[in-house]
Amino acid sequence: MIFSSTNFKYLWHHPVTKIIKSFWFFYCLAIFIVIARFAPNFARDGGLIKGQYSIGYGAVAWIFLQSGLSMSTKKILANISNWRAHLTIATMSFLITSSIVYGFCVAIIKSNDNNIDKWVLMGIITTITCPTTVASNVIMTHDANGNDLLCVCEVVLGNLFGAFITPALVQMYTSNDLFSFGDPSSGGSISALYGRVMKQVGLSVFVPLFVGQCIQNVFPKQTSAYIGFLKKYNIKIGSYMLLLIMFSSFSTAFYQKSFTSVSHICIVFVCLFNLGVYLFFTLVSFCIARPFFLLKLFPEDPVKGKCSNLYYYSYKVFRPFYYNKKDTICIMYCAPAKTAALGVSLITSQYGNHKEHLGKLLVPLVLYQGEQVLTANFFVPILKRWVKDEIEQDKLREQEEADDEKTLSGTSDLEKLPTTDIDRQTVSSSESSTV
Repeated sequence: MIFSSTNFKYLWHHPVTKIIKSFWFFYCLAIFIVIARFAPNFARDGGLIKGQYSIGYGAVAWIFLQSGLSMSTKKILANISNWRAHLTIATMSFLITSSIVYGFCVAIIKSNDNNIDKWVLMGIITTITCPTTVASNVIMTHDANGNDLLCVCEVVLGNLFGAFITPALVQMYTSNDLFSFGDPSSGGSISALYGRVMKQVGLSVFVPLFVGQCIQNVFPKQTSAYIGFLKKYNIKIGSYMLLLIMFSSFSTAFYQKSFTSVSHICIVFVCLFNLGVYLFFTLVSFCIARPFFLLKLFPEDPVKGKCSNLYYYSYKVFRPFYYNKKDTICIMYCAPAKTAALGVSLITSQYGNHKEHLGKLLVPLVLYQGEQVLTANFFVPILKRWVKDEIEQDKLREQEEADDEKTLSGTSDLEKLPTTDIDRQTVSSSESSTV
């Protein structure tokens, strides 16, 4: 045989083949986008399989069920108390990103360029005010060996507060003459938006995460065996579910004729603008997570009594804002990311009186979701190599702590044994009297 099983194995494990296989996510995404283009009614919101429930709830719930099964309860509680990271990501996600992008949109609309549709700019503003995405950042942070526990906490907190902050930001940015056409106050009831978002976050995030934690603590051996099985056969359930979520988003956009409602120049502009925004804010997130001046201001650990009180307390307050590498990866993935789940709900709820413009409003949101996932995937191997040394140090530290515990345990056992001749005689006499 010219093509034997040996040749097949050689080709399958060849370095070039491994590189090609590593991009499987992009191949699958391209296939799903083609299917969404020609059969948009299948997975769209309200479509054949009711994508808003089967995928919007089911796929996201499965992702967080996996997180609940694999994450330590103690570590989750520890990351919930990390208020500095929550403050950093919230400030970056809601205030810094939205204010800068709003400035760009004002400049574009004042240029009076007819090639850029004003409703598309309104969609950009709506997109950039949204909180961090529900699924993709958790998966990417996990794949890059970042702090995925902190990422889960950010998803929960960001989307809960985002249901209130995002509509307020949109209202604030549109309360002027430039964007008066996009004032959402004349749309549908905002209470419907809150209800839908709370329902989605509760059923697709809280409940599966809680169930996963319960199963993990009640059936630890079975859970460990299940997680081990997934790792052994490299089954990436989170990535599969993410593909379905994006499939549903593109299906909804194609069904709404989002990409045909604006000019090709406008589509190209949105693609390049979204890519530039994501890359820029990823860089800004890295700079905010690891500000170099903190190392200059606080070069040494303070020892009370050997340094001034000002240095000691300033170190305790400000130095923790220089995050370790695992937390930095989480911040880099969470801060620039924007959720389509809240974005679609916001647009459909608040722009109910502008149905003819829904497609244009959805263009930036759907394209941003796709571009952030594709770009984040490229960062995964780079960040994985960057954080490798820190992970090795953590493993060594954990091993040393385990060895210290064993040593202390052995010492306590030895203390119970007789160490002197008098002690041995006392033990011997007590044993003989007992006999």
